Amino acid sequence: MAEAQGNIDAKDYGIGVPQDSQGYYLKGSANLDWGMKDRLARVFNPTTGKTVMLAFDHGYIMGPTSGLERMDLSIVPLTSYADCLMCTRGSLRQIVPPTCGKPISLRFSAGSTVLTDLNDECTMDIQEAMRLNATMVAVMVAVGNKKYEGQTIRNLTSTVNAGSRVGIPVLGVTAVGKELVRDSRYLSMASRVCAENGAHVVKTYYCSEGFEKVAASCPVPIVIAGGKKLPELDALKMARNAIDQGACGVDMGRNIFQADHPIAMIQAVRAVVHDGESPEKALDLYETLKNAKVAK
Repeated sequence: MAEAQGNIDAKDYGIGVPQDSQGYYLKGSANLDWGMKDRLARVFNPTTGKTVMLAFDHGYIMGPTSGLERMDLSIVPLTSYADCLMCTRGSLRQIVPPTCGKPISLRFSAGSTVLTDLNDECTMDIQEAMRLNATMVAVMVAVGNKKYEGQTIRNLTSTVNAGSRVGIPVLGVTAVGKELVRDSRYLSMASRVCAENGAHVVKTYYCSEGFEKVAASCPVPIVIAGGKKLPELDALKMARNAIDQGACGVDMGRNIFQADHPIAMIQAVRAVVHDGESPEKALDLYETLKNAKVAK
């Protein structure tokens, strides 16, 4: 405890120099609490404002899909190249090293599988997310689904309420059923609904026509889902187009861990997202890294 006597009088008040009231580099986030901003700054690189998230939460509805049969062998070597890991609490505890130092976007909702009617989901306890030191929690929202739209929106709002109490931001994940078209009109509505109901970040799909409208009309950062496995160049083109049209990053899974050389692929994706490389140059990087690995 400081003593009253012997203390040096303060004199450097900077009178006449206004305090720098810094804003925040992520759109829609300037008025969030310090803890929220701190967590989002772990997910989105403060220099580029972008993120490369590695998604491997597919097992909660699909089981051991191709590339995720042994996550300790396929996923753990990729973690050092990702900005953020998108996973379930099971895989986090079971295979992600606590020493990896990566922020976690925790799958916070769970329910039915591909064997039944998807989107019948419930949410976890926010205390569980705190125990796991989650940086962000992800909730599925089925906008347009006649049976589950209201339930999943309630899941989102209740999670936002819980997250706000403890300073954990929420990722709203737009679910697209077989009966819904992934066009800009639908994706814009679904993304906006998530943001309007409190999501701090939105994960949605890329569409080739009108995606700039989807990104512009969403008042919080958008990251795109990778979706089904594409040829490497096509996946890199999708990432480049999404970033150019307003996305703040990608949350890719199958287009990385199902690639012939996943470590080379995630580095190529990083080159597109963070370094502004063209898809063609990023593919050259992929081929160079792949061939170097083969040569060894």
